[in-house]
Amino acid sequence: MNADTSPLSVGGYLFYTEKDAQLARAELKKIEYLEARIDYSSPESIRYIYEQTIRERLFRTPIGWKYLEKLHDYLLSQPEIAPESVIDIPLYLTFDGSVRDEVNPARERVTPSRKRDRDKEKERFVLSLVLNVLLAAAIVGMFFISFVSENPNVVNYERALTSKYASWEQELTQREEAIREKELELKIN
Repeated sequence: MNADTSPLSVGGYLFYTEKDAQLARAELKKIEYLEARIDYSSPESIRYIYEQTIRERLFRTPIGWKYLEKLHDYLLSQPEIAPESVIDIPLYLTFDGSVRDEVNPARERVTPSRKRDRDKEKERFVLSLVLNVLLAAAIVGMFFISFVSENPNVVNYERALTSKYASWEQELTQREEAIREKELELKIN
């Protein structure tokens, strides 16, 4: 496979992993974005962008370092900017294969908010769980009250109506008996 057609090849560099190649492609997009908006007529704005990209460690591959080197050389070529005021491009790795223990400032800003977001999600989950349990208990309670209640409702209407009509029937039977007894006493046919 030719290095130019390899999915690991980006900007003339052949990366070891797909993840590194994707990072380099993302840095190319950042460079394109910056180049479309950068004003080379204002060296101070270039310096600001240069220092911000270094502070936030936006570029971590040779693609980004090459761009930082371009900005660095531009700043050094400007007569109104003192060469000693231009900061060097820091490399946050050693060339023996290990990475430094220093933490990325941009990552420090993002990580606590992710933790806060997870904590908020956990609180919401617990609150949701408690509310669901309470609502389920309320529903069970309502069915229980409806079932044992003397008033007719959807749950016990058949039993309540049957009991009501049974009591009316018993009352009517008692009245009929009382009337028959009176008729016998009065000897009415």
